[in-house]
Amino acid sequence: MKILMFGWEFPPHISGGLGTACYGMTKGLAYHHVEVIFVVPKAFGDEDASAVRLVGASDQIIDISSKAYHEYWKNVTFLEVSSLLIPYVSPETFSRLRDESEHDYTDIKESVFSEKFEFSGEYGKDLIKEVSRYALVGAKLAADYEHDIIHAHDWLTFPAGIAAKHVSGKSLVVHVHATEFDRLGENVNQEVYDIERAGMLAADKVITVSNRTRQVVINRYGIDENKVITVHNAVLAEEDRKETVYKSPLEDKIVTFLGRITFQKGPEYFIEAAKKVLQKDDKVRFVMAGSGDMLQKMITLAAKHSIGHKFHFAGFLVGHEVRKMYDMSDVYVMPSVSEPFGISPLEAMKSKVPVIISKQSGVSEILHHALKVDFWDIDATADAIYALLHYEGISKMFQRMGKSEIENLKWDNVAYKIIDVYKSLLTS
Repeated sequence: MKILMFGWEFPPHISGGLGTACYGMTKGLAYHHVEVIFVVPKAFGDEDASAVRLVGASDQIIDISSKAYHEYWKNVTFLEVSSLLIPYVSPETFSRLRDESEHDYTDIKESVFSEKFEFSGEYGKDLIKEVSRYALVGAKLAADYEHDIIHAHDWLTFPAGIAAKHVSGKSLVVHVHATEFDRLGENVNQEVYDIERAGMLAADKVITVSNRTRQVVINRYGIDENKVITVHNAVLAEEDRKETVYKSPLEDKIVTFLGRITFQKGPEYFIEAAKKVLQKDDKVRFVMAGSGDMLQKMITLAAKHSIGHKFHFAGFLVGHEVRKMYDMSDVYVMPSVSEPFGISPLEAMKSKVPVIISKQSGVSEILHHALKVDFWDIDATADAIYALLHYEGISKMFQRMGKSEIENLKWDNVAYKIIDVYKSLLTS
């Protein structure tokens, strides 16, 4: 079985859980002898392509004299937008960037139809150009590569998936890792919503990463429930560690938040809970690792509460830096306002770190040995942090049971369920 798969990022060049999930998924599919051609906007050359054939969209030359591409462009009406499309920002920041945008449709069309197009592979002001060109590359690759199923991850690649289906006639699976309602709450960007919905409507099957997300897809996007299937994410299996297990140089306990510092992840609730913990015990340090449009606001909030000296803003961590951070942590907190799944708690548990997660997360559907709180309940979050820091029996229980629990959450098992989805389309 050959899968033409469209993603937007692949380790080590990631901004969050999407790239990590794609990596684990492709490893799992390879374990079951499924061949994956994985397309990214830009291939940097240092990706682990042992389980996939990695194709960079930047390397694809479009024959601008071909009428096929121009005819296809005419049909992709939902890409003909002039507004700025940037995911993972707060409603306020998006409004500001949209007001500052000076893009127009002519500019987009001319650049998209250049013979050679260099993708940045990032989330920025030219994102609509990249999404549009990526769709045309999707059409080209569908014609060039033999495949049985098309699989597209999140809205950025849905137009490419639709284009590929248009060219090859193969079945399309779209994978929803997050929706516009997760990223921006009720203040959705209508253009992104329209692209998401168009992808879901065009798909033969829609995979969601949690039952929570499945209900959003059905109720908020009007998708037939019979074609929406939940397949929860997993965590990469533990590898034999040759590097040092890091220990904190500090006497204070360490509580960690690791993720995008955006509206969706609820970083302000982490800081408010930290303030309450420090009122009871000042021998605790808090780490906020990540980047995002709310970073400066969070630094200011910590200073406002006079707890800045107890906070470490570590920036975006990659590879061994993440593992080092988990090694030094005593508690991991994920206070997400809206989290379709959430892989980071699984990674923390793999490192024997007890975790506190919001009930508004998809991962809470499958985890039993984690403390669960409402994201807005900073008192409950603070109490949970305090308990894990001060009651050794509770902490050790969550360390032991959590590590054992995630050993069964393997990408091999996730891939098996995804293959069942593929097979249902090949036999229908």
